[in-house]
Amino acid sequence: MGRLILNADDFGLTTGVNRAIIELHRAGFLTSATLMAKAAATDEAIEFARSAPSLGVGCHVVLVDGEPALSTHELPTLVDSSTGRFHPKLGAFLKRLAKGRIRSAEIEAETASQIALLQNRGLRLTHIDTHKHTHMFPAVLRPVLRAAQAAGIRAIRNPFEPSWSLRATPGALFIRRIEVRLLRLLEPAFRRIVAEEGFTTTDGAIGVLATGTLNSATVNSLLRNLPPGAWELVSHPGYNDADLALAHTRLLASRETERNALASINLSGDIELIDFSCL
Repeated sequence: MGRLILNADDFGLTTGVNRAIIELHRAGFLTSATLMAKAAATDEAIEFARSAPSLGVGCHVVLVDGEPALSTHELPTLVDSSTGRFHPKLGAFLKRLAKGRIRSAEIEAETASQIALLQNRGLRLTHIDTHKHTHMFPAVLRPVLRAAQAAGIRAIRNPFEPSWSLRATPGALFIRRIEVRLLRLLEPAFRRIVAEEGFTTTDGAIGVLATGTLNSATVNSLLRNLPPGAWELVSHPGYNDADLALAHTRLLASRETERNALASINLSGDIELIDFSCL
């Protein structure tokens, strides 16, 4: 039997994202969500999460394209001093990381602060993941795991998409398919580090390739082909409203497509829905 975590990212980004997540959970389509500690609608998302104890909630650690929990002077290598925010582009972040210009201690401290902000509001966090999957890189993964372990969290997203899922994802852009396949070269190191640190994770993430193009046909193709094991469907549902436009996310109209796709799920009896606490 396949075990499936239906997870929504970016909980707290906007009120429209929050509404889509809580509606889908109450309708039985989402089992998990990862919450941003310092986003425009974080307070509302926390209240939603506290009102829905059956929803597994993780910390969506943001290290790029967002607002830090710590002050700028505490994060001199991680934050753009001219804006007081993280650097907006993933590519620039990775170049700085590869050159050793981002301090591991700052990643750990910022991760710890974001986790603490949510735990101090009464949330029992089931797991962690990262915005734009930055924890797939070892230089980010190790300090993120140290911060999570200190906070009592022992589960993390496996952000790598398996071969069967790549084959079952129609309509993905060719360049996106190449990127996802290349990033899978990092998976052996990820699994080794996660095991060394005593964390648990899934067999892989599905829907990552389809980010921005995840529709009903793709979702149902993935579920029809789901093999035994524990898997996470990564999604980004929301309502395309004025708040979302102000968030400057690349996922605008596609959030409503993903919301509709999740609401169309027709699960077979051989798929068990779980959250990260069940791993």
